[in-house]
Amino acid sequence: MESLQLATAIAKVLDKKKASDVKVLKVRDLTVLTDYFVIATGTSSTHVKSLAEEVEFQLGEQGVKPLRTEGYDSKNWILLDFGTVIVHVFYPEARSFYDLEHLWADAEPVDVKFEEDETDAQ
Repeated sequence: MESLQLATAIAKVLDKKKASDVKVLKVRDLTVLTDYFVIATGTSSTHVKSLAEEVEFQLGEQGVKPLRTEGYDSKNWILLDFGTVIVHVFYPEARSFYDLEHLWADAEPVDVKFEEDETDAQ
């Protein structure tokens, strides 16, 4: 799966599972770590965990597994590393504290059309 396609698919899974403030940032030109960050917020530690698990499950169904995962124990910030896409699922206070959007302010935001966006357009 191509990296933009993967990032978009992940963002849509997170949105469908009711994550808030889902963002995709293109960081390819800023770092050698990855091509895209997908950042989302859960409403509780349980929601954060279920969001990350849903991403793993949905992509696993397509044969795509993360290379590494971090943060399942704390459930404040779960990171899923898919190589070309790194997913950050935050508890609200952790997202505010780490403020990745500010840290990576030079990243190019990617406009993802979510299901409600598509139905609103009709």
